[in-house]
Amino acid sequence: MGYRNLQECVADLERYGMLLRINAPLDPRLEIGAVQRRVYRAGGPALLFTNPVNCSFPLLGNLFGTLERTRFIFRDSLAGIRRLVDAKINPFSLIKHPLDALKAPFAAYHLLPKTVSHAPVLECRTTLSRLPQVVSWPNDGGAFITLPQVYTESPATPGFGSSNLGMYRVQISGNRYLPDRQAGLHYQIHRGIGAYHAEAIERGDLLRVNVFVGGAPSMTVAAVMPLPEGMPELSFAGLLGGHRIPMANLPGHLPVSAEADFCICGVVDPRKTLPEGPFGDHLGYYSLAHDFPFIQVEAVYHRRDAIWPFTTVGRPPQEDTSFGAFIHELTGPLIPTVVNGVREVHAVDAAGVHPLLLAVASERYVPYAPERRPQELLTIANAILGQGQLSLAKFLFIAAHEDAPGLHTHDIAAFFRHVLERADWRTDLHFQTATTIDTLDYSGNGLNEGSKVVIAAAGPKRRDLATEAPAGLELPPGFGPAAVCLPGILAIQGPRSEQVRGEGDPALEEFCRFYGERTCFDGFPLVVICDDSPFAAATLNNFLWVTFTRSNPATDLYGIGASLRAKHWGCSGPLVIDARVKPFHAPVLEDDPEVERKIEVLGANGGPLKGFI
Repeated sequence: MGYRNLQECVADLERYGMLLRINAPLDPRLEIGAVQRRVYRAGGPALLFTNPVNCSFPLLGNLFGTLERTRFIFRDSLAGIRRLVDAKINPFSLIKHPLDALKAPFAAYHLLPKTVSHAPVLECRTTLSRLPQVVSWPNDGGAFITLPQVYTESPATPGFGSSNLGMYRVQISGNRYLPDRQAGLHYQIHRGIGAYHAEAIERGDLLRVNVFVGGAPSMTVAAVMPLPEGMPELSFAGLLGGHRIPMANLPGHLPVSAEADFCICGVVDPRKTLPEGPFGDHLGYYSLAHDFPFIQVEAVYHRRDAIWPFTTVGRPPQEDTSFGAFIHELTGPLIPTVVNGVREVHAVDAAGVHPLLLAVASERYVPYAPERRPQELLTIANAILGQGQLSLAKFLFIAAHEDAPGLHTHDIAAFFRHVLERADWRTDLHFQTATTIDTLDYSGNGLNEGSKVVIAAAGPKRRDLATEAPAGLELPPGFGPAAVCLPGILAIQGPRSEQVRGEGDPALEEFCRFYGERTCFDGFPLVVICDDSPFAAATLNNFLWVTFTRSNPATDLYGIGASLRAKHWGCSGPLVIDARVKPFHAPVLEDDPEVERKIEVLGANGGPLKGFI
């Protein structure tokens, strides 16, 4: 049976040596988050900070810091979930294995929340200012709840069946919020809460909101699951946790998660906003201050033995990387049942998740043709970009399964090699030039605004890829040096960008014209212009992060030998991506050197984190 609350989980992890208590006095402002990030990078244990400065509650960090620990936390329910997933893919498996068929209904029973009369979370009252004031990065706009479970119900059809539980960040101090009375509620586009917000506006109603913190670990994971619209996250939390989620009625408010550690109750006036942010986010940059909804806080509750779980995000990989890997393990086998013809889809964590998708799919439209070319792949690509959070992608590289049955999207270097050996830049680039992108992505034309490109490759190998920079490569003034990122991919350092938002850069146009019809880049079909070519080429993750978080396809893709034919843009020479930092981009996240020096002591001989810091 899974954990019913966070206290059971902490005790179990400590019993198995997977949790470490930190008794040193550390400040929730910057210090505790910095420790958590360092221990995560070292593959270390969960951390219980028992003596936080100016704080009455212990803090729990790095709970999901490794995939192995995440699997351990849910070890009692994973087999049941896999049986249900298998049944979705192949219903006959339950006939072949009758005992599994008997167990499946019991797993489904956990999908229903249950109403209880006693709720530990309602034992005590407090205020926002007495909650742990976690500030992760030096320029954050205030304290944030970084593992919130934001619960709403449809104003039109309230109840568990029309509920949403999402991890939308909550700012509890700073900016223009009235202390202890208002909290920022930041949710990105294409999030479930948006539909209920729209309902409230249409009806002229206030939108009731509860924010849970802690409780059963399954509630935290459920809040980040990309479930289909109409499937309540409470149901998935019950399935993953191995028990029905207990919910308690609270007069005048939405139901509360009975075993949560904290609960903030309030309302959102759906037509009012206040500035929220900045906040150091998972793309590795600050998301800046923008107007977002806010919660008018009516009550803050907590259980007597409350623990405050938190995480910090930043340039991947971070703790939320384990979330992504765990979610892929659970849902990856279902992807072919959602989009016919898809074999695999990989939202690349190192590129910030949403900016880059890799996919393998079938190309069967003209199986008798003497040479395969992308046809069905384009139909499938449109379907992928119409699916939930996948719709936020900027770059989708898609390859034909038939060309290489052993190709997998998680072997990123091999996948890029396969595509670049086959892509024809004259025909295989397909743009959406004015559409939506991730709210946290500042490479586009404005907040939530940007472009997409599908790069589809099918058919025989067209070229051999080079692995060494071209000898004697001539570069225009202001460009260089060059460095090889991957076979066929060359990074070239460029001058400081002076690009205007929403427009191309004349310096990059001139770079491409400089080469005319010359073939100076044999074996390099992709050239990345960046601020620091040795850095971009140093690791695969550096290449992915620099290239795809700092470019907007419609404005930042150029080509040597570019042409426009029947409104289709392409190029006969290398494709050029401008991946420099632009004047309108958000700042890169950087650690506070003074904080880093202070926490180094914890890793010294005799320190509690020796071996991890």
